[in-house]
Amino acid sequence: MHPRVLEVTERLIARSRDTRQRYLQLIRGAASDGPMRGKLQCANFAHGVAACGPEDKHSLRMMNAANVAIVSSYNDMLSAHQPYEHFPEQIKKALREIGSVGQFAGGVPAMCDGVTQGEPGMELSIASREVIAMATAVALSHNMFDAALMLGICDKIVPGLLMGSLRFGHLPTIFVPGGPMVSGISNKEKADVRQRYAEGKATREELLDSEMKSYHGPGTCTFYGTANTNQLLMEVMGLHLPGASFVNPYTPLRDALTREAAFQVTRLTKQSGDFIPLGEIVDERSLVNSIVALHATGGSTNHTLHMPAIAQSAGIQLTWQDMADLSEVVPTLTHVYPNGKADINHFQAAGGMSFLIRELLDAGLLHEDVNTVVGRGLRRYTQEPFLDDGKLVWRDGPTQSLDENILRPIARPFSPEGGLRVMEGNLGRGVMKVSAVALEHQIVEAPARVFEDQQDLADAFKAGELECDFVAVMRFQGPRSNGMPELHKMTPFLGVLQDRGFKVALVTDGRMSGASGKIPAAIHVCPEASDGGPLALVRDGDLIRVDGVKGTLQVLVEPAELAAREPAIGRLSHNVGSGRELFGFMRMAFSSAEKGASAFTSNLETLK
Repeated sequence: MHPRVLEVTERLIARSRDTRQRYLQLIRGAASDGPMRGKLQCANFAHGVAACGPEDKHSLRMMNAANVAIVSSYNDMLSAHQPYEHFPEQIKKALREIGSVGQFAGGVPAMCDGVTQGEPGMELSIASREVIAMATAVALSHNMFDAALMLGICDKIVPGLLMGSLRFGHLPTIFVPGGPMVSGISNKEKADVRQRYAEGKATREELLDSEMKSYHGPGTCTFYGTANTNQLLMEVMGLHLPGASFVNPYTPLRDALTREAAFQVTRLTKQSGDFIPLGEIVDERSLVNSIVALHATGGSTNHTLHMPAIAQSAGIQLTWQDMADLSEVVPTLTHVYPNGKADINHFQAAGGMSFLIRELLDAGLLHEDVNTVVGRGLRRYTQEPFLDDGKLVWRDGPTQSLDENILRPIARPFSPEGGLRVMEGNLGRGVMKVSAVALEHQIVEAPARVFEDQQDLADAFKAGELECDFVAVMRFQGPRSNGMPELHKMTPFLGVLQDRGFKVALVTDGRMSGASGKIPAAIHVCPEASDGGPLALVRDGDLIRVDGVKGTLQVLVEPAELAAREPAIGRLSHNVGSGRELFGFMRMAFSSAEKGASAFTSNLETLK
């Protein structure tokens, strides 16, 4: 193993010892010797099976059958989740074939950031992760189940499902992906049209036509954003079947993998004799593996929020510093949009997960000695699935990349490091992703332009007020202020200005997962402005230095002058409308971005 990977793992284990031990006590105490339903009162049990058909009722009265909970994010409107309409029935049928039962235990929200970006509903986005976790807990709380299948894909959904299911970590659990949509127009063409539209050089009809040719069918969006990063992380953590992440929906192979997930989860139950619950799979080593894979692929910066929150749910105290220290030694092996021109289907065709995992394992950057849903050892994930005369089989994946413009071996990486920086200075702590930021753009020192709404920046751009070097300070965008919406509306304008030769950067207490693009962006800055953070003291014209090479974030104002300033107050209008008023209690409870921007942090930290 690489010494840095071992070092980070060992200190993570040491830091988490008390909370992890308490977590393991909880889930081991919750694990029953036989089926959970066997301990229910007769009336409770009868309620739990009342809607079942005679065959399923009979099976559930037999205590050697497994009852599998299905928790799904099915949503007919959203492309990534639409395939899940058919999965529950496929799963139930597969389980009946082996004398077991599947019950649809609950649905969780499937919020699409792609629909809500720039709209008021986006301010419910990070809160939706917590709602999904709670909905998962509600589904599993009926205590009828021997195992669970989690059906989810997108940005907040997989983290929420995992956070909720980890609190029921005594159950064997498999995550069942739906797969990406087939490729549409190239991501480069889509990005070009967006930028031309921002400059007024393309019509709205041209823009709409481009977007609809990009997002055009069932399945996950094909760029490498948070949704596909989720899938990669679940696989490298051993929570998917090997090679299941990027198989397109509505294909025979996808259907076979869904059926096999149903079969496999029953093999992990107490009744099977090969008991591996979720909480024994997600441990310090698997979390380190997830961060290594995140860096190696240039994955979404949203996971600097999600992974600490997921870790908390398993009693583990993961920090940004852990993530940044791993980034220094993990080379970048993939270029998938927005870090390159290719999409996720091209990545899959070039060698995909099996090649990536083999390279990282052989370089000593991944822990091989981990539990997975197919047993002990991550080496199994160097194989990929195929249909052989209609039968699902796994074969060794490619040992060479089929396209080194997309996927490279360790010997020839795109970059020797992963590109994540912890940014620290008198403006607070944040993160920056530099994997797609050209070296000449990674350091910006320029006057501040302070904004408190994305639209204000857009209006200033259109008015010609931003034809200069500047650092955009977008404040009051943190979890406690307005729920931490994605700030993608700014990206095209800042990109245009950079292309025109101006030095521009972004500093925000909000999030912009597209920060993995070409603009230097210090994001997730905490403490946030509404929680006493220094961003509330910044004024137009203050000189700010954003240094993505050294990892520093400073306002060049005398400390005494800064301290004497009256903090700005954010707009309360952001908290009303589109249901935002219902989430006030959650905004008040959110932890800092560094602790996962989670409403559960304070409660989970006390479980020692």
